Amino acid sequence: MANPGRTLPRLATADVLPVTRAAALSPGRVAVVSASVGAGHDGAATELERRLTADGLVVDRYDLLDLLPVGLGRAVRDGYHRLLVRAPWAYQRIYASTERAGGGGPAARALLRAAEDRVLRALHPGIGAVVSTYPGASRVLGELRLAGRLTVPVLTYLTDFSVHPLWVADGVDVHLAAHAVPAAQARAAGARDVRVCGPVADPRFRPCDLRERHHARARFGLPHDAPLALLVAGSWGVGPVRQVARELRDCAAAVPVVVCGRNEALARQLRADGIEHAYGWVDDMPGLMHAADVLVQNAGGLTSLEAFAAGLPVASYRCIPGHGLTNAAALDEAGVAAWIRDPADLKGVLRDLIDGPPGPRQRAAGLALFAQSPDDGPAAEIARVHRSGPPPLPAPPLARRRGRPRRLAVTGAVACAVCACAVGTGVAMTYDAPALLHAVGHRLDPDHLAPGHGHAPEGHHS
Repeated sequence: MANPGRTLPRLATADVLPVTRAAALSPGRVAVVSASVGAGHDGAATELERRLTADGLVVDRYDLLDLLPVGLGRAVRDGYHRLLVRAPWAYQRIYASTERAGGGGPAARALLRAAEDRVLRALHPGIGAVVSTYPGASRVLGELRLAGRLTVPVLTYLTDFSVHPLWVADGVDVHLAAHAVPAAQARAAGARDVRVCGPVADPRFRPCDLRERHHARARFGLPHDAPLALLVAGSWGVGPVRQVARELRDCAAAVPVVVCGRNEALARQLRADGIEHAYGWVDDMPGLMHAADVLVQNAGGLTSLEAFAAGLPVASYRCIPGHGLTNAAALDEAGVAAWIRDPADLKGVLRDLIDGPPGPRQRAAGLALFAQSPDDGPAAEIARVHRSGPPPLPAPPLARRRGRPRRLAVTGAVACAVCACAVGTGVAMTYDAPALLHAVGHRLDPDHLAPGHGHAPEGHHS
């Protein structure tokens, strides 16, 4: 099985991925294509892999960033990180603009087109289905399906509760959603076959009893009786974390416990600010959630789903731009997380979630997301699509360019390099390079970055 996050394309060339009758009848094989941008996309892919493997399927893992040409994958990851840290206003502008447009510019499309051959070569010839957990991967795979070069079904697993139009790619056969809210957004964006099949989370995230709670607090050296608010900010520790930590401490509704991910500098700053319980990388996030009374988050990604599975109420507060805000709105609409828009409401909402009637209601709503039987979950749906065999090819849009000149691909890749650097959830991959250059070029100049804001290794979001 391919090593997750470090996939190298095979050297053999192929214009079409063949699917023979023998391959179709052999023990099932599924490819999962993610991207190591943050950790939410990879986290969902890892859990899907675990479940599919338990069902007897062979799973190959690929990282789209490793399959982009001329080393642009690292530029994508580094640029997105820099954008969130140094120019969040620009990320919001890009996100909103691409959301309104529902598509993107020719330079970005050329970059993704340049990855098609590399993705096709990487896929095993006996593959029976391909699953994407990243918008850019969905676009590449959808194009291969539309062109008839990939003859097995392509599925997109929507990792977010809000669905940016970039998640919905022409050529994708099935979109899998965790809840009716993202399913409705996917249909509104043009997805044809959308199926609600619940979220995925590591099985270690589960409700705990009082004994486990006390044991978890003792293990982390946390107060035995005080209410605890677990503050998370993704694997990169982005957003106004220091401000929120101080607000949590000063409102006195709960003791802040902050997880900074790979951002060890942030953890040191918090401890210097007097935030006693500030951690960098945490391996036992299920245990830390068992110790906490409420989760405060700013992005609405995989960590929120894990909190729901653990029976921990969730509040969205001072969210990062773009998907952080839209996820907060979608989670609030679904009734599974409170969205604190006014800082004056912070203390009251947290007290309600910890000790008031809203807390049990939200815990029940979050746990209900995981109430589906194993036969109705995302992995089971993927297995069903795999068993159904190669579907009819999707009809291509009326005006499709058949030619794929090499010069266009190379020129597009160069023109789109800065654009691709702004990609997180696939947003800037559909934004025209000149407009992005005008908006954020001067802010992303490495010479203007403060020390300590370089590349942060990807990994678990916690």
